[in-house]
Parts: sequence; C-alpha cells; structure tokens
Amino acid sequence: MPTDPRMLRGDAPLLDAWLRFQEQPPTPFTIPGHKQRTDLVGDVIAGDVPLYAGLDTMKLSAGVLADAESRAGRLWGADFCRFSTDGATHANQSVALALGGDGDRVVVSRSLHRSLLLGLVLAGLEPVWVRPEVDRATGLPLGVRPDEVRRALARNPDVRAVFVGDPSYVGTVGDVRGLANAAHEHDVPLVVDAAWAAHFGFHPDLPAHALSLGADVVVTSAHKTLPAWSQAALVLANAGRIDLARLDAAVEATATTSPAGAILASTDAARALLARDGAALLGQALEAVASARRRLHEVEGLVVLGAADVDPLKLTVLLPGTGADGIAVERDLIDRGFPVESADRDVVIAVLSMADTAETVSAYVDALVAAIARHRGPARDPASVGTYQVQPDMAMLPRQAYFAATQAIPLSEAIGEVSAELVAPYPPGIPVLAPGERITVQSMATLDAAAHAGVRIAYAADPSLQTIRVVRK
Repeated sequence: MPTDPRMLRGDAPLLDAWLRFQEQPPTPFTIPGHKQRTDLVGDVIAGDVPLYAGLDTMKLSAGVLADAESRAGRLWGADFCRFSTDGATHANQSVALALGGDGDRVVVSRSLHRSLLLGLVLAGLEPVWVRPEVDRATGLPLGVRPDEVRRALARNPDVRAVFVGDPSYVGTVGDVRGLANAAHEHDVPLVVDAAWAAHFGFHPDLPAHALSLGADVVVTSAHKTLPAWSQAALVLANAGRIDLARLDAAVEATATTSPAGAILASTDAARALLARDGAALLGQALEAVASARRRLHEVEGLVVLGAADVDPLKLTVLLPGTGADGIAVERDLIDRGFPVESADRDVVIAVLSMADTAETVSAYVDALVAAIARHRGPARDPASVGTYQVQPDMAMLPRQAYFAATQAIPLSEAIGEVSAELVAPYPPGIPVLAPGERITVQSMATLDAAAHAGVRIAYAADPSLQTIRVVRK
C-alpha cells in the first residue's frame, strides 16, 4: 500500500514545513554549515533541515513543533507529548531527571536498557531492583510480575516511581495494567519504556499501548517500528501523578539545542500515517508474519516465540533444537542481504513493521530456513546463564560509583570489587554490571557466556574485557 507523503501534509505540520523547505529552498545564513549544498560532501546531507530557521523561524513563531506534538498526544490519548531527536535514550534519561534525584529511591526492572540505568546516575536515584520472570525452558524474560512490584513497594514505602520495560527486547509482553494497579495502590507513577511498542494499540490483533492500560509515562521509539528516521522517539505522559512542567523542563535540559528537522518531520509523518493507514498497513504485516510463523513451525527442532503474550511483529526463533549456531546463521543472512536485529548462538530476532510486505517476509523466511538447514547439527541445551537472570549486588549508589576514584584491574582479579562502569552484551544493551554493583561469579560467568556465544560486550572501557574499572579502595 504505497502512500504519497504529500497526502499526509495536511495533518502533519512538521512534514509540511519540511516539504515547503524543499519546494522553496532558501539561501541560508544559518547553521548547518553545508548550506544545503550537496556538491561538497554528497547526498549524505540531503534532506538535513534544522528546526530553527528551517522548519520554523529562529524564534519558533510558526509553532509547528508544538502543533505536531499536540497531535501526537491526542493520537495516544496523552496529556503531554514531546518529540526527541536523541532516541529513547534521551527520553528515558529526561524522565529519570523529572521523577526524583539525590538519593530518592525508585523501583527499577533489571531488564531495562542501559539508557535508564545511566539516567539513575544523572539523577542520583537509588534503584530498588525487581527482575522479570524468566521462562525456564528458554531463559527469556516474560515480564515483571505485579506482585513482585507490590512486594518491593511494601518493603520500600519511600519509593518515588516504578520503571519497567515492556515489551521486552525479544518481544514478550507483560501485565502492564497489573503493574499500573500495583504502582497506583502506593500512589506512585508507573513509567514504561515501550521503545519497541510504538505500533501497539493501532490494530485489534496487537496489544494495547501502555498509556491506555494505566501507565503514567511512556517512552517509545518512532524509528523502531514506525517509518521514522533513526533517533526519532516520543515521551508521552498523563497528568495526575506526574509534574508535567518538571517533565517538560527535564526534556529540555537533556535535549540537543540543534534538533534535526528531518527526524522531527519523520516523527510527525509517521504519526499521521499511523492515524490514517496504520490499521491497514499493520494488518498486512501481521498477515505476513503469521504466515511466516506457520512455515517456521514446520522446521524440525526450531522453536518460534509466539503466543498471546508476544508482540506479533517480533519474529524471535530459538535454535538449540536444530543444532545450528545463530552466529553462522546470521552470517548467511547478511550474505543474502537480510541483516537481523540480533543473533547469538541460540536466538535470532527479526523486527517487522508496517513497512514489511508478504514478499519481504517470505524472502527472509526462505533465507532463514536455508541457513538453518546448512548449519544444522546435533540438538543442544539452551545456554544456562543469561542476562535476564543476573542478580545485582549493589554496594553503593550508581552516581557515587560513577564519580568515584577508580582503577583498572585484571578481570581475573575483579570478583568482589565494585564496578565503576556499565557493561552490557549488545544487543540488547541490558547491563550485566552497572556502576556501584559488586562483581560476582554470576556476573562474570554471564559476560563470559555472552562473549563465547558471539555477542559483542559493549560500553566497557576495555572492550576486550581483559581489565575492568573498579572503585578504588
């Protein structure tokens, strides 16, 4: 279902402003320094229009950004909406700053992305950790149970907010309504990092979006499952338990002062498309992935994640029963032009969106089935140690550890020391170690298992993990 973006401009003020800039190009005496000339460094800068003195005047007198954010708020049923050109990372960190600081305590799911964990450092928050339930057979997360949040709140009555991520990176969907009820029983807000769920709620076969289920703040990435530029994200919130003025100030405090107009315009255009054609486009993609699941279920030994509690547009497959190595499968897929979101020894994850068609999905499945057949071997047990099973041992506040005097020591000597850095297998970017946590046998084993499974270990000062920075005694 191709669509002409010009047909969306009547409902997309930022897109309309971007198109007008292309139709009547000025001779700018403002930044950016390329001055719209593609003869200098090429088309790599084509379409780069600033918000200030580009989509709007330098004084923002046309109000196109505020108009677009207001329309997005109405679409999601939110009292507050801000666009981010720095992704869900900026959005998560602004929410952390808005909800507390300097020793305030918050309940935090351990399965959250590194961006929120570093938000704790920025805001000086103390985490009260809760862990998602983990499926014993696969080692994959099933979501944080509401009763787990209730217990954490009962033990820590001074908590200021509850932060969870839902859906998970692998696509599993938790009980957001139950989590909202648990938080609200203690009169604290529920914040949901729904980076992978911008499409939720816009087709009857998809889960409802978190705001409609009672969440107070939702962060979502327009670029992950909607047709927006990379780094496009939104912060959505409802009044009541949230100081919206403080949230707005936090967004401003952590945002770039030179926002990319193309990212903003694409967020606006994706929102307008979702409102107009979202159900039809998502319906086509859902039919395609349902057909893909049926085909993949016929592959001997392959487990396809998919039930009522999984995002239908996340195609996650588990390989141990086939004996195939996911890293080898990924290499085959890349060679055939099908890069995937994530692959390790046991799991391959493909992200689908409203941009996918029956043809693209079918071609991917052909390539995946062929790669599994090529690398098939004796069945094996899934990895027994995983990121989602790590039990953090917090020795000091994340902010204190981050700014403490540190030293690099050999990893072989690090057990029992306090980590000064955040270390995470990537993707998905969920930390095994965060600043202030004691390095344990379990955390070391998890990092070692991830590295041997072919996953990149990210964010450590020493990428080889021969050494690690710890708090100096």
